[in-house]
Amino acid sequence: MIYQTIDQTLREQGAEVSAAEAHGIATGMLCVDVRASQSNWMDELFGEGSYASGGKILLGDLFEQTRALLTDDDYTFDLMLPDVDEDCLNEAVEAMRDWCQGFLFGIGFSQSSSNWTGDVGEIVKDIVEITKLEAFSDDEDSEEGQEAFAEIQEYLRVAVQLIRNELSGSVGGSSH
Repeated sequence: MIYQTIDQTLREQGAEVSAAEAHGIATGMLCVDVRASQSNWMDELFGEGSYASGGKILLGDLFEQTRALLTDDDYTFDLMLPDVDEDCLNEAVEAMRDWCQGFLFGIGFSQSSSNWTGDVGEIVKDIVEITKLEAFSDDEDSEEGQEAFAEIQEYLRVAVQLIRNELSGSVGGSSH
């Protein structure tokens, strides 16, 4: 799904989160429990029952698509972020921070343990650090910035898979 379409739908529906943050919340919830409720996610985005039905179908599709991609054996899951080019790298970095904040909220929503252990604990600490990323300055080489962004995005993509594999068995999801 196109980032801008989801982002606009969220704004039109009165959500106070970006598409990246909404996707991060969904991903976190589904990593902990692949059977997580779409309605719980919607309630977190809009407040209980306060969303119009117009955007509900599109957003519901996003949630279900995220669920399917997380459980796909080929692991084609990726973060929902805007396309990155030289002109909007800072926008993409901001969206990545939003995604990470949403993901942390999502895993915390589903499992209220602040004592993550082992690899999960290290990854969660890394994701917390990513939420502190600063925008790139204009004098930084944009190609280097794009490469760094791509590396962090790939790290997060793999981290989600590792967290899902570790946590899915602990809360009643399917484990591999």
